Amino acid sequence: MLGGRYEIQDVIGRGGQSTVYRALDRIDGDQVAIKLVHGAIGDPDATERIFRESQSMSQLLGTSAVRILHQVHSDDGALGLVMELLEGRDLESHLTELEAKREPPALAWIEKTFAPIVSTLSAAHDHGLVHRDLKAENIYLLSEAKGGGVRLLDFGFVKLLRAPSITNSEMVAGSPSYIAPETWLNGAGYADIRADVYSLGVMLFRSLAGRLPFTGETVVELMVQVTTGPRERLSPFRTDLSPDIDAWVQQALAIDREDRFSSAKGLFRAFCNCFPGR
Repeated sequence: MLGGRYEIQDVIGRGGQSTVYRALDRIDGDQVAIKLVHGAIGDPDATERIFRESQSMSQLLGTSAVRILHQVHSDDGALGLVMELLEGRDLESHLTELEAKREPPALAWIEKTFAPIVSTLSAAHDHGLVHRDLKAENIYLLSEAKGGGVRLLDFGFVKLLRAPSITNSEMVAGSPSYIAPETWLNGAGYADIRADVYSLGVMLFRSLAGRLPFTGETVVELMVQVTTGPRERLSPFRTDLSPDIDAWVQQALAIDREDRFSSAKGLFRAFCNCFPGR
């Protein structure tokens, strides 16, 4: 039991410093998810990071960010976040399945799925929050049997633009395939909202192309491609889209962030304008 209220039932997933459990709320009778951060025990920076994650997600109530319900502590002092329990699967699993079948998702599905994520991300940026770990694994597709929808997950690497940094400025935070060029070159402390815009562009590119824009057999090879390599043209094999999609790729994945879209909404609007009939 946690907090005299939540009965741990089983493990949902594990991360570097945390474990996510399914639990029963003995007061409300609801099933919930609890993220326990054991790595925060005795570590003031890790404790501050989980506090900022909770604070950030609380500021995004009413959006598609996963909902935080309470904070709890385990008997050994680990800090935990009680969250809504989601049923469905992440976007990574969905895209991987489609890619194996060589079946790209329908354009209408892409627009419907990403629109609430873009809205949530824009709200985060308006609050001075940079997610810094946008990737397909952190987009969750809710079960259609439960009403469908989508959630943005995991603000564990969030950067508060209006607060002192607690991440080593030279550390490279995030998932390699989605990390922006400036983060590779300058570290996580250099990231601003345009790093999130880049990561969003990678996910949209992947949804269209059926693969990531950059790959490498090693992390170093991947970094070199992201920071110096050419941006691919999509129009030759996506004839169902406007030729403007090539210009969109160049801007969405620009090496210099000054050349990139300045907002998630701007990137997504230009992306949807490449659809037929727009």
